[in-house]
Parts: sequence; C-alpha cells; structure tokens
Amino acid sequence: ETHALARIARAHATGYDLVALPLTTDAWRVRWRAMCVVEAPDAGVLAHDREREARAEAWRASPRFEDGELTISRLDEAQGTLVVVSEWLELDAADDWVRHDSEIALLQELAFASYLDVHAAILPPPRNRHHIASYARAVCAALSRVTYMTLSVRLPIYDPAVLRADGGASEAELNATWEMWDAVRALCGYDPRLTLALDLTPPLPSVPGVLARWAAEPLRHVFLPASTFIANAKGYPVLPKGAQAFIRDIMKHRPTVILAEAGKGLHARGGEAAYLQYVRHLEKTSPSVVKSATEGTVEHFARGYQDYLQAPLQPLMHNLQSVTYNTFEQDPVKYQKYEEAVYLAVSEWPPCDRMVLVVAGAGRGPLVARALTAIARASRDVAVYALEKNPNAFVTLQGRKRDEWGNAVQLVFGDMRTVQVPEPADIVVSELLGSFGDNELSPECLDGAMRFLKPGGISIPASYSAHLAPLSSSKLYNEVRAGRGDRDKAAETPYVVMFQAVNILSGNGGGEAGRCGPQVQECWEFEHPRRDAVLNELGLPPTNTHNTRSATLTFHIPHAGVLHGFAGYFEAVLYGSIGLSIHPDRMEHVSKDMLSWFPLFFPLKDPLYVPSNSELQVSLWRLTNARQVWYEWCAEAFLPVFSPPATSPATGPERKTSLSLVDGHGAVRAPTPVPFAAPSPLVDALDSPLLERAPEPLRRASVAGETGVVKIGQTALHNPEGRSSWIGL
Repeated sequence: ETHALARIARAHATGYDLVALPLTTDAWRVRWRAMCVVEAPDAGVLAHDREREARAEAWRASPRFEDGELTISRLDEAQGTLVVVSEWLELDAADDWVRHDSEIALLQELAFASYLDVHAAILPPPRNRHHIASYARAVCAALSRVTYMTLSVRLPIYDPAVLRADGGASEAELNATWEMWDAVRALCGYDPRLTLALDLTPPLPSVPGVLARWAAEPLRHVFLPASTFIANAKGYPVLPKGAQAFIRDIMKHRPTVILAEAGKGLHARGGEAAYLQYVRHLEKTSPSVVKSATEGTVEHFARGYQDYLQAPLQPLMHNLQSVTYNTFEQDPVKYQKYEEAVYLAVSEWPPCDRMVLVVAGAGRGPLVARALTAIARASRDVAVYALEKNPNAFVTLQGRKRDEWGNAVQLVFGDMRTVQVPEPADIVVSELLGSFGDNELSPECLDGAMRFLKPGGISIPASYSAHLAPLSSSKLYNEVRAGRGDRDKAAETPYVVMFQAVNILSGNGGGEAGRCGPQVQECWEFEHPRRDAVLNELGLPPTNTHNTRSATLTFHIPHAGVLHGFAGYFEAVLYGSIGLSIHPDRMEHVSKDMLSWFPLFFPLKDPLYVPSNSELQVSLWRLTNARQVWYEWCAEAFLPVFSPPATSPATGPERKTSLSLVDGHGAVRAPTPVPFAAPSPLVDALDSPLLERAPEPLRRASVAGETGVVKIGQTALHNPEGRSSWIGL
C-alpha cells in the first residue's frame, strides 16, 4: 500500500468522501526553480547558467516528471482524489519567462492528471491584477488541451492585504478578487468547464451584496481551513454566524467542502471529526436543502429543474398534453386560492334567484370542481358552464360530467374568443396566467371571454401585473449559449426557469437624486373587464393594439456585477384580497408554496459589466401584430459623476464647470477640468478614494449638490420585430 492510498483509506475511515492532494512534491518545485528561475546575475556563474538553460530547454521541448516528484502516480491512487495543481506556479508573474515556464509546468501537471483519469483539478490562485489577462490566457490554453477535465480557479472572497488597521476596506478593494474572476471567465469565453474554488480563509465581509454575488458563480469547491473556526463555550470548533449563514446558503450549489488543517489540534475539544460533523450539520440545516426535502414546497416540486431553461407554452397554437395538465394540477395552493375567490364573489353577489358562472379554459376540470365546492359552501343557486377548446381535454371533461358533476355543469366546446355561450354570465373564471402574467396571452384570450359578462360582472382574475429585476448568472448565460440551433435566437427567447444560481443585482432605491425604484419593479398591469373598451358588433376589440405595453425602469446597482439578463415575475388579484404572486418579496405572504409558476428569464446575448453604485435603465416592450405577440428588451448602464457647485469655494464664480447633463441620462458635453475628478467606471463611484479624501464641504456638495450620470455601456436591442421568439395568436 502506497502512502497516498494509506491517506485515502484513513480519510474514508474518518468519514470524508474524498481527499484533496497536491499532485506534486517539493522535489518538483526545487527542480523547476533550478531550471527556470534566474537568481541575481553573477559574472562568475555564466557557465553554470548555460548548463541550467540547456536543462531548461530540454525540459521545455519535452516536459516530464522524474521519480519522487509526484504524490500520486497510479490509477488506484487517483480514484477518490481531488487534484490540486502546484500552488507556487505564477501564471501572472511580472517576468515574462516565469509566466511562460509556469504555463508549461501547468500543462505538464494537467497532462499527467489526465493520464490518471482525473476529472477535476484546482488551479493556483491569480495574484497579480496587472497580468490577469496572462493568467486567463494560460487557463484558456489548459482548457483546450485537457478536453474533459473541469478546472477550478482558487480565489479568496477578498485579498486580506487590503484590510486597514481598523479591519475596514472600501468596496473597490473587496471587489478586486471577484473582478479578477470575472476577467478570467470572460477571457475564457465562459467555458462551462471553468469553475470556482472559493477560499474562506479570510474573515467574511459584513456587506451582504459582496457575498451574494458569489451565489451567481459556478461554485464547485470551498476551502475551509480549521483556522476559520472559533471555539464555542465548550471548546468545540464552530464558525462565526456570518460564515455559518454563507455556508448554509451556498449549499444549494452542492459544493465540495475541503477541510484543511483539521488534524492540527487548533481547538481544545472534538478532534478532527468535530469539523466534519459541524459542516455536515450546516448542510443538513441549509434552508435550500431542508426545503428540497420537504414535500409541498416549491423547492421539492422543482428538484432537477433548478436553472433549467423551459420554453413558455403556446396555449393558442398547441393543445396541451394530459401530463402537462397533471403537473399543473399538483398545486393545491393555487386552486385553494381560486376556490376562496369564487366563494367570496358568489357570497357577495346581490341576492337573486339564479347566477351564471363560466369557467373559460376548463382544461381537465380542476377549476370547475373548485367552483362547485365554493358554490356549495356559499349555498347559492349558480349555473356553471365549462368552456374548453382542446378536443382531447374535452373528452376528460365529458367523463367528469358523466361520473361526477351531472347536470350541475354544462360543457361548451370552442375557442373563448369566438364561441358563444347559452346565456350571459355574472362571473367568468380563468387560469390563463403565465410566469410574467401576460406571456401566455391571457389579455388576448380574456378579451374574447369578457363578451360573456353581464354589465357589472366579475372576472377572476380581476387584474395582474408584470415585474422585473436585473440578474447575474453565469450558469443561465451558459445554458442559453449551449442551446440547440441558432445561438442568437436562443439569446432572444424568454425562458421559464426555477432560479437557483442567480444574484439579483439591484438594490432598493438609491441612485442619482434618489430616482431609482425598488429591487423588483412593476412593468405594467392588465385589468378585466377593461374600462372604456372599444368593441365591434361582435363584442370584440377591432385590433390588439390596446394590449401593447412598454416600461422604462431605473435600477440602482449597489455592488459591482455582470448583467446576464432579467428576472420576470407576476402578481394577480383574483377577487378582493385574494391573490397569487411569485414576486420574491411578497410570494410568502400572498400564496406561500404555490407550485404552478417559475419566474421568466429574459437573457442577454452578451454580458454587461455594471460597477458599484451605478444605475441600470431597462427598456421592455410587449408588442403585437395580427398574428403574434412578442417582447423586445435592452438596457443601458450609467455611472454617477459629481461636480461642485459653480459658486462653491473650491471653484469660485469665475471657474464655472461646463459639465452639463441633459435630464441626467447621459447626454453629456465634454467638461473642462475641475479640481475634483469624476470617478472612473473601473472603480466604485461612491467609494472613490478621491471623494473620501476631498474636503468635507466639497464632499457634501458632490454627493448632495450637482450630480448627474454618464453612460458607460449598453446592450443590443433583443428580439426586434419578434424575429426570434413570439407567442402565436
């Protein structure tokens, strides 16, 4: 038994799943340095240098290991092992030749790991921001050489060297390591085999947004050294509360947690097993893990569908399959809400001999059954009509009428936009909502169904609204790029997605002059029946132009990130105070654990970097012609700039600045030089050292005085004229 096999066996006996081992020994580092690193020049060692260079050239021509330079060299040793590439390799060194030879050594190590059928390796961390492009280029070359191996870049959440004596650091400094990661994955073309190994050695920052951005990254491994733990009152190792919360949150990624130095006895009690037991406890108590294991929750219902792109339904062009209906009918919350809405509407209807209720789009009948239950609870005489256009689902309705409902329900076959019902209705009930409210053509369908209503009649739902938020997710960006067919069309198609590895970039309020809205903003609303509707002799609108909508939303981006698209949500008022919601801030209060709808994802073709304290203006349109409905979308990024008032002591009345910002949205004339420079888009706007060092009167004037924004980036217009995606009428 080899030393490596003995370590692996001991780890498995202790309860570990696998072992993270450096691929090479110190002998390899010594030989590499002797060949490739030139010490201070000395005229007396020129012959030695020529000999060293000859050895180096021979190695460069044919890189290979010598005996004693590897920790594992057999196939059985590689099984159950996570390989760590030599940490001393400097792929971003200031010296060109050190970078060159480090890359050769990297490819040599990965080639040997591939020989042992290793599927994942952890790369050395980047250290030099100035040469991060060289690091990324070397990683890109490695990805092309080892075509099936997953490579993880090891990075701390931030560089501990940036901490001041008081333990503080500006957000620009805390952003540095994430920005290095962003540069590497962008220069590597968002390769799906490039992942992240997050090093939790330094204390976690207290800024939630700085931590949240990592949730949107492809987190594969987490380094957790024993020194990160603190002792509890009994002397056992535990993590600080902030680290506990962060570990629990990232457990939704199912990362490999790498415990280091657990056997060094840094804590008085528990021994090595205490660290392992504690991490497993955090995993078991992770909210995402708990919800996924709890029946009746959205997370349990959506297992296997997290971050999976699904095309929205085409309800008017396609007839749904029975299995699709069956999936929707698994949602007890939605139908309980509908039953309660019907019960209240029927109960509050003025006294009369008989009421008429139409279920428009009855499907396989769940709404019909709930309506009958509500009517029985209200003890009212109500005639019920069930209307359905799907001939296959209509067969199921006929069977339920025969076996369950009898004369309590009358069936009507046809499209609600054209069919006639036997008598006018007091109440029309429908479940035509999509993930964005209107994206499955509920407005167009209900335009036809409102013909059935008597004056003063009730529609359930009464209204619904669409909501939007900017998000970052390299996983979703890669999923869109990997889609079949035309990549441009895939990036101009909205998808239904159960979000997991995402980060909402926006904050609540803020921005220049406080004009930015909340984190999730309303785009538009539809009401039924429409007020002051223009109708033809058939009771239908002459055109569909009244269902077009547009929205321009301004979001504050408090922390630097990369925009990959937008999250779409909806809220609906069924009747009175009864509603449905997938709005992330209100869903728990309105319709907790509702399963029927995942959010809608509007992707971007190309990522857009947004710095801290920037503003994002998003434009979204719902457009239509005689045959189709489609969405178009785009975004622009702006950065606040500050200019002292013209009469401030810093400038004096005779030194007026020519900076002019037309309506604050980036129509900018070139300014003359001013004593206080506007922050660069590459640094954090409100954390600028220039602003921090400015005199107090100037700082107040800059923040609260004359401010504006300059445009720093924009996306393309997506899906113009519905060229890539649309919903058919």
